[in-house]
Amino acid sequence: MGDTVVGIVANPLSGRDIRRLVATASVFPTAEKANMVQRMLTAFGVVGVDRVLVGTDLGGISAAVLRAIGTRPPRDPPWPEVEFLDQDPITQTAADTVNAVRRMAEAGARVVVCLGGDGTVRAAAAACGDTPLLPLSTGTNNAFPQLREATVAGLAAGLVAVGAVDIAAVTRRAPVLRVDGAGRSELALVDVCTSVNRYVGARALWDPAALTELYCTFAEPDGIGLSSVPGVLCPSPRDEPSGVALMLCPPAEATWVVAAPIAPGLVVPVGVRSWRRLEPGEVVEVATPRGVVAVDGEREIEFSGAPAPRVTLRPDGPRCVDVRAVLAGPARNRLIQEVER
Repeated sequence: MGDTVVGIVANPLSGRDIRRLVATASVFPTAEKANMVQRMLTAFGVVGVDRVLVGTDLGGISAAVLRAIGTRPPRDPPWPEVEFLDQDPITQTAADTVNAVRRMAEAGARVVVCLGGDGTVRAAAAACGDTPLLPLSTGTNNAFPQLREATVAGLAAGLVAVGAVDIAAVTRRAPVLRVDGAGRSELALVDVCTSVNRYVGARALWDPAALTELYCTFAEPDGIGLSSVPGVLCPSPRDEPSGVALMLCPPAEATWVVAAPIAPGLVVPVGVRSWRRLEPGEVVEVATPRGVVAVDGEREIEFSGAPAPRVTLRPDGPRCVDVRAVLAGPARNRLIQEVER
């Protein structure tokens, strides 16, 4: 059995939340997620990956990959050995991602590829430790994972796994926001937002009227989700260590009103009273007296009274693979064969 291992975890439920009802967000089909896994297997085989660990699911992704293994024409380039991780019961919650990624890291995976949105990647990041993570966008709000062709991403992940590139040169530690409140701790890859809503409810945020504070690790002008608010007003690049903090309010009371794409097909006016840079290591006590804290766009923590939740910007998030850096550097030589004449 070879020792060059890559992990793939794909969330069958990503891209299927309530924002399909309140906006015109698309559904990312299970069949395409399974096809993406198969395209990555082809790329892994080309660059010499020996073994691939694939998370199992009830949505049909792993089943489709298993069928493809048995029906793939022998003339096609060989795939690595595929092992399905079925040791843990499937709960159809974030625990499935956490369990699969943890097992991949323990098995010596040199890269973990995660198919999902911000929430799925957040779960993967909590379990991957120092293992490089390559997130691919298949969710609703995809501010953190980027939309890339799976074949190209597979080539990059495979080249990292086989040691064709200096990992330090093609990966970057992403900053994270840690929230401590109501006896819980959560990590956010993109944003933390407070709301005066009292209950978690359907989790996803789509109505800005109740939002009061917003903290972001980065904010890009072409982003989607809550980070699009500072992305338009006060951009903060993802490769900088600092973030941004905003105080939100109704548009009638605002200093600025931003027309922000907080979800696919949902562009709404968001009032901003003030904003400032958020520095690494800075701890902020939430000023909202009671409500809910949302992490990466999903309500997670209900709080009321003292002690108030605290938000900390930390530099020790997941080590993420830069696909372009891999394929633009010396590793690309592994894809080039000079033909003698």
